[in-house]
Amino acid sequence: MSRKTREEQRDAEFTEYLAVRQPTLLRTAYLLTGDRHQAEDILQTSLAKLYLAWDKVHDRGAVDAYVRRIMVNENNSLWRRAWKKREWATDEVPEGAPHHDHYDDGTNDQLWAVVQTLPPKARSVVVLRYYEQMSEAEVADALGISVGTVKSQCSRALSALRERVPAELHPRYGEESTS
Repeated sequence: MSRKTREEQRDAEFTEYLAVRQPTLLRTAYLLTGDRHQAEDILQTSLAKLYLAWDKVHDRGAVDAYVRRIMVNENNSLWRRAWKKREWATDEVPEGAPHHDHYDDGTNDQLWAVVQTLPPKARSVVVLRYYEQMSEAEVADALGISVGTVKSQCSRALSALRERVPAELHPRYGEESTS
């Protein structure tokens, strides 16, 4: 097979992967960052890194895990960058209206605001475990930590969330019987 044909095949495979997985990966990036623009930046960087390593990823079934790992690393490294520490809030928002998913009835926005109060690593565990519905072993593998660390991070994060969730969002709210 000629070099050009291999490159064309690689590009076709990568393009097909993007067409199928990009919306889901953007959702994961958003859940990790809590900001659509940061999510797009992280996803773009992650996909560029994936493209460069595409020939090295022999197990095509593990591509999603590989990209999620890149996204988590990119998100964590954002918090270490000096420019991030120089950002400040302003009274005027330069962008237009925020993007809202169509299935959101308003409860998700309120709950997500509480999830965003978690530290980045705990939020990564919660996002991968509960939003992406990955097993503890898959989360551990994606983050490069032990299953025990995933369990303890989840336990602490869920405990913190239970304390911080407003009463009207609590699952047991309004379930009291009137007998």
